[in-house]
Amino acid sequence: MTAGQLSPLTETTTTETIRQEMIDCMAASHALRDEEIRFVLDAVSVKLFKKGSILLHEGQIPAACYCNYQGCVRQFYLKDGEEKTTFFYTEGQQITTITSEELRKPVKFYLECVEDTFLTIMPHESELELFRRYPKFEAYGRLDMERRLMEYQEMLASYIITTPEERYLNVLKDRPELVHRVPQYQLASFLGIKPESLSRIRKRIMMRA
Repeated sequence: MTAGQLSPLTETTTTETIRQEMIDCMAASHALRDEEIRFVLDAVSVKLFKKGSILLHEGQIPAACYCNYQGCVRQFYLKDGEEKTTFFYTEGQQITTITSEELRKPVKFYLECVEDTFLTIMPHESELELFRRYPKFEAYGRLDMERRLMEYQEMLASYIITTPEERYLNVLKDRPELVHRVPQYQLASFLGIKPESLSRIRKRIMMRA
């Protein structure tokens, strides 16, 4: 389930506000009946995870579907003690949902909150029940997975056919918020380079500006 475009958090924002706004966004994108909205509201919880919180460790089996209401979550692998960042999830993005039983295996990556992050959470069992009762949600989920697969394919192709500088320029064009929201060493890892290489790339770009 994708939350879509949501309002910024304020000091008076409550979990009920977040839940209701999520439903409003879903209803605006899909024609939902009252019973479907009630099921989702009953199944979904909202939680604030502090910066540095680990949502998922290597070796764990995902137990819930997350959607990022506000904040930033990083996916990374540990290779010979070094973190390899592979994705950043920001507002409105679904983070992990493995509903097929044969695919629910221990993961090889970690999920970490880069910022204080509000997430909506639906347990795996509730998502399966949602799909069983209301098959159209499974169709929505399949479309979302297809979009995500396309993103991953494009990202993989980018690592093969572009230079590190071109990859950085693509980030500036497609996801400029990451430059200001994540530490430089994490952004460098995401680009497949060392932090010092990213510094040189940024200096070259600034000199040409």
